[in-house]
Amino acid sequence: MDLDSVSNYEDVKQAIMEKLISLRDHPICEECPLIYHLDVAAMYPNIILTNRLQPSAIVSDEICTACDFNRPGKNCLRTLDWVWRGEISMAKKSDYYHLKRQIESEIYKDGLSSKNFLDLSKKEQHLKLKERLKKYNQKAYRRVLDKPITEVRQAGICMRENSFYVDTVRSFRDRRYEYKGLNKMWKGKVTDAKSSGNSIRIQEAQDMVVLYDSLQLAHKCILNSFYGYVMRKGARWYSMEMAGVVTYTGAKIIQNARLLIEKIGRPLELDTDGIWCALPGSFPENFTFQTKDLKRKLTISYPCVMLNVDVAINNTNDQYQILKDPLAKTYITHSECSIEFEVDGPYKAMILPASKEEGILIKKRYAVFNEDGTLAELKGFEIKRRGELKLIKVFQAEVFDKFLLGSTLEQCYSAVASVANRWLDLLDNEGIDIVDSELLDYISESSTMSKSLVDYGQQKSCAVTTARRLADFLGDAMVKDKGLRCQYIVACEPQIK
Repeated sequence: MDLDSVSNYEDVKQAIMEKLISLRDHPICEECPLIYHLDVAAMYPNIILTNRLQPSAIVSDEICTACDFNRPGKNCLRTLDWVWRGEISMAKKSDYYHLKRQIESEIYKDGLSSKNFLDLSKKEQHLKLKERLKKYNQKAYRRVLDKPITEVRQAGICMRENSFYVDTVRSFRDRRYEYKGLNKMWKGKVTDAKSSGNSIRIQEAQDMVVLYDSLQLAHKCILNSFYGYVMRKGARWYSMEMAGVVTYTGAKIIQNARLLIEKIGRPLELDTDGIWCALPGSFPENFTFQTKDLKRKLTISYPCVMLNVDVAINNTNDQYQILKDPLAKTYITHSECSIEFEVDGPYKAMILPASKEEGILIKKRYAVFNEDGTLAELKGFEIKRRGELKLIKVFQAEVFDKFLLGSTLEQCYSAVASVANRWLDLLDNEGIDIVDSELLDYISESSTMSKSLVDYGQQKSCAVTTARRLADFLGDAMVKDKGLRCQYIVACEPQIK
């Protein structure tokens, strides 16, 4: 939208400034907070597109030295930071050489014949030495690896490399945005059809919503796999440097967003690509720009715009280059930044469980409620997992909406405590008030074995132990197939002395 076409720009600017000045002049205030979720739309794909990242564009000094464009004042090389992480073996250098000399004098059986260690293939030698080193570490040091070390390194990205990979990512991203737009349009048509009462139009609109939602979700999965493929060892497009640049850039964006939020409100939860936060109730929210064309309006979210400005300042690529003339090999340079935050909210409440130990944080475990009291998002709790204790699942299903009751913290805790006390009584009186079948259903767990029992070998788990005990009195034929569902109760009796 052109700024000249906006008719109320000064009015919106003044309204925002008044709220910000009021907060500056009265920093200590007591008001109901606004809970927002601010996340970066398609974070990793947009980091790739903004910085023109592709495996073939990661260059070294030797590659740049031999390049035709390597001239004084060149702007085709962009350097970005990434974090290298290395795992160090507990064994010292002297230990390694001692084990190597020891293993070189050993003979290994290869079927009917015997081979000296040095006659084995390089791959086999490496595996044998690695296995020996691991056993030595476990025996001598009680652990295999020392604490990992990290260091910030720099990767050079060529801005003039053939853009096949980047163009493919952009194509999938733009197509997904197209389907998201059509999905939003058909959702509007569903509302219109319901108001008209035409059942045929309602069904048609609902079918199109499902179609475009499925298409955008499919494109989202493929879009996110571009990064995953780059970081997978053995992949054709594998590049540790590019994967490191993408993740480190994403982490810095969220860290900078957190620093900005801390100056205004309070960060609640940090995700890989977003941040949950509580802002003052009087903080600027949504504003609508009116245009000279009365039918056209633009509504902005100030918290979202605020973070996008911060992202643009720190992450704009001023070296982005596009090939203009293939014969003359001339390029157009422009600024690029497609990394943008999206806003969801405000929400009525966010429930975050406390940590059991001081200094240890619980990640990705929260419940979020809409203004109408419905559950907007639930992450990390047992109620969403398969095979967990049913007692915990039922308790969580009952207790979550109780956090919305009451007008004070004491009343809220009282409502939650009434549910918690009832389930604690069930545990204290050992389920005497309910029938045995219901009690067993509450205290049992279940899990499905993805492999057959034989494939697990000497591995130990509750499901594997259950399957072995079933085989003892039902026979091996009952547990030989994969996909076996084991239901069991973890008990402290009988106690073995």
